[in-house]
Amino acid sequence: MSDGRGVGPGSEPLGYLAIVLHAHLPFVRHPEHEFFLEEDWFFEAVTETYIPLLRVVEGWVNDGVDFHLALSISPPLMTMLDDRLLCSRYERHLTRLTALCDAELKRTRSEEQLHRLARQYREDLDSTWVQWRRWDGRLLGAFRTLLQTGRLEILTSAATHGYLPLMRPHPEAVRAQIAVGVQCYERALGQAPRGIWLPECAYYPGLDEVLAAHGLRYFVADAHGVNLARPRPRFGVYAPIYCPTTGVAVFGRDLETAHQVWSREEGYPGDPDYREFYRDIGYDLDLDYIGPWMQPDGARKNTGLKYHRITGPGSDKELYDPARARRRVEVHAAHFVEARRRQIASLAPDLGRAPVALAAYDAELFGHWWYEGAWWLDAVVRGMAARTGDLALTHPVDYLRHHPTQQVAAPAESSWGDRGYHEFWCAEPNAWIYPLLHRAAERMTDLARRFDRADGLVRRALNQAARELLLAQASDWAFIMKTDTVVDYARRCTEDHLSRFDRLWEMCCAAANDEVDEVDEVDEVDAIDEPWLADIEARDNIFPKIDYRVYS
Repeated sequence: MSDGRGVGPGSEPLGYLAIVLHAHLPFVRHPEHEFFLEEDWFFEAVTETYIPLLRVVEGWVNDGVDFHLALSISPPLMTMLDDRLLCSRYERHLTRLTALCDAELKRTRSEEQLHRLARQYREDLDSTWVQWRRWDGRLLGAFRTLLQTGRLEILTSAATHGYLPLMRPHPEAVRAQIAVGVQCYERALGQAPRGIWLPECAYYPGLDEVLAAHGLRYFVADAHGVNLARPRPRFGVYAPIYCPTTGVAVFGRDLETAHQVWSREEGYPGDPDYREFYRDIGYDLDLDYIGPWMQPDGARKNTGLKYHRITGPGSDKELYDPARARRRVEVHAAHFVEARRRQIASLAPDLGRAPVALAAYDAELFGHWWYEGAWWLDAVVRGMAARTGDLALTHPVDYLRHHPTQQVAAPAESSWGDRGYHEFWCAEPNAWIYPLLHRAAERMTDLARRFDRADGLVRRALNQAARELLLAQASDWAFIMKTDTVVDYARRCTEDHLSRFDRLWEMCCAAANDEVDEVDEVDEVDAIDEPWLADIEARDNIFPKIDYRVYS
């Protein structure tokens, strides 16, 4: 029998490992276009990360593996996973990908190693189809079932992954991000969330008061957010701390576990035997052949069919060998588990208690960016389950349940971005957005206070204004601008959402005649352009149950 800590009743391991994955994508949905390139972000992540992750966790359940895992699912991702348009387009994506695999089986039939790889991709797609249909295309339902086992802990995040420290001049906007995130979780999973993954792990003093007001019991911070807490934590990041006024628990990210996976030079994903992400047949093959699977305008894109391994630096790449890669996965998983055992064994005597190392990663690393990542995670958890006594898996809720007494300390302002604070999200390429976002937040707060009980068209317009503001606040757009990737798209998303918000604000002001400080009932609906409103409601349909008064 297990007591929820991976060990026998009444016993205490030498220490714990808590693996926390953060699953998030920006809300990208364009019904006005039949094919939209950035929607592929969602399709690729479903095929390469979310379904493989579900497959791995269900395997643990079916095999009786004593596992614990924490996973945050951001509200935009929850919404997209449950969106019928995107799900139908995902099935179209799978159908096209299956046809491409069939074409590749014919094209490579005279090249033995390539043909084996094409056959593996086809078999993987068959498995993906089986699981997608078994869940009736509703992956959130599968996650909800696993949540009920108590072994998988699911965290929420802010409504649209807004970068909260840069929103603090308008507390109502911060509260709305948290409140809508909690509401989305409750509607999707049927219970209240207990923990939150703060967007970009970004914390500022006082934010825990907003979290506590919405029933959240813990969050994850970067290492320096805990190590620089006041008073200085006696156990560093190897035990949570409680915020002084709220009692909200803070788990600090362990940098040693991060380094072993994330490091560009030394991390596991860079092993020469692993699959090369940046060699895809969408770019390698002649456009006359691959064209039917590219964008309608002929623009090339990734297909997910990649035949080469990392090999080494430079452009010369050898063909990928899945069996060889799996052997490396076993080696790396065993190395990780042994490193955690040694880490815990060295910490425990000095700490005088069982430490917990929190290993936090983006979920999309596992399967999408690192093709073998889901295999590695499976091997790590099964390897730890085979060991007993010295090291056990846990997740934040179970750890707090069994270790309720912790030090009280005020966490420091921090994020997990470059340089550890807010510079990455407010730099020369993206700083221009914040005056516009602050002005919109101020206007939204004013509208919510003035329209106490709006209904009809005005209420619809107010609710849509709240959606547009939340979507404009997504940290993804600032991130993309800073990393100089699809900058034009990120700028366009920010500008379009703010432009729609401004027009909605003007309509609502006109409907109220802009003469009174507080509006209980509004009959002046001529100012609302209903056809245009209906169009953007259908396009930006995130948070269908939102109530604009969340800003009041």
